[in-house]
Amino acid sequence: MTYQETLDWMFSQLPMYQNQGKTAFKKDLTNSIALSNELGNPAKKFKTIHVGGTNGKGSTSHMIASVLQEAGYKVGLYTSPHLKNFTERIRINGKEIDKESVVAFISKNKIFLETEHLSFFEMTVGMAFGYFEKQQVDIAIIEVGLGGRLDSTNIITPEVSVITNIGLDHTQFLGETLPEIAFEKGGIIKNGIPVVVGERQKEVESVFIAKADACNAEILFASDDDFSYKTDLLGDYQVNNIKTAVKAIQQLKEFKTTAKNIKNGLLNVVKNTNLKGRWQILQEQPKIICDTAHNKEGLSYTLNQLKKEKYKIAHIVLGVVSDKSLKDVLPLFPTEAVYYFCKPAIPRGMSEKTLKEAAKEYSLIGDSFNSVNQAFEAARLSASKEDVVYVGGSTFVVAEIL
Repeated sequence: MTYQETLDWMFSQLPMYQNQGKTAFKKDLTNSIALSNELGNPAKKFKTIHVGGTNGKGSTSHMIASVLQEAGYKVGLYTSPHLKNFTERIRINGKEIDKESVVAFISKNKIFLETEHLSFFEMTVGMAFGYFEKQQVDIAIIEVGLGGRLDSTNIITPEVSVITNIGLDHTQFLGETLPEIAFEKGGIIKNGIPVVVGERQKEVESVFIAKADACNAEILFASDDDFSYKTDLLGDYQVNNIKTAVKAIQQLKEFKTTAKNIKNGLLNVVKNTNLKGRWQILQEQPKIICDTAHNKEGLSYTLNQLKKEKYKIAHIVLGVVSDKSLKDVLPLFPTEAVYYFCKPAIPRGMSEKTLKEAAKEYSLIGDSFNSVNQAFEAARLSASKEDVVYVGGSTFVVAEIL
């Protein structure tokens, strides 16, 4: 198979959460364990850091990777979803997995993957672990895909577990309340392995403490510390992620980092790891900003930051997925902005007309467009030099305009 044929097979034949939503969610780790055994348990051949949480886990993962790269280590990084190219999910020192390795993995294991009915995410995790072993990384930062306890990545024994924060997202899988969601996220806490929790949240603090106690794991809350480091990742919300990343790095016993490594790593995240879509400024005059925040907590941060921008009119290109709780996110958006409603080009995308009608209830007024790019172009052409254009609501909306 060619690379494109390989991707088409991965995307279409087997369940993929980013396209299908709930039907792709697996209830146990049986498949992940089976694939790991088939591959010779590659994740046991290198050290790992496991990063979960509702918001900030991607940025935090990239920060940790960047710091360890600055310290001279060969660092694997597994994240999801990708914005433009599948290969973004698997990187070593910022360089994406080559297409030949993707094709080779699927070709070699295709019969097993088909026979065992592995999901897109399960096979991608196996691919990442196999690639990191083959390339002999010193350590790999592994971002949880969804939840924690039952996530395909949760077959590793990391040096440290990291939980950034807890918010109401993916409630159809993880529970309707913050403590229920915290229970699922806390499933990455392992026996005797330190866990860093990014924020003290009174609704869920006791859930993590109880799980850590049961696992005889030291628990540390990063928000208790006051680090003065800066990062090249824009967005006020990165302050929390900095604290979480630094606290996690401090728990590593076998990997030595200096204050200079930490400082330079945090200042060079984009350069070192090629992270995109976090309060990314695409141009000035008019200022065009995109951000992948897509739930209540994440959007609260980014829309508060938008208020701090100086502009005459805000033009907001907005699209969401169909299982998004609109009553939680739409009230966060400014009523005085002009809206350009669109549907991300995936099966899970919410119809632009449905979104437009729902937005009216919250006095968010604008036009609907057949595609993200049409909406973006209309906003760009309508905006004067003194205006601002914000693109968001979904990772998939941002992906289409990058």
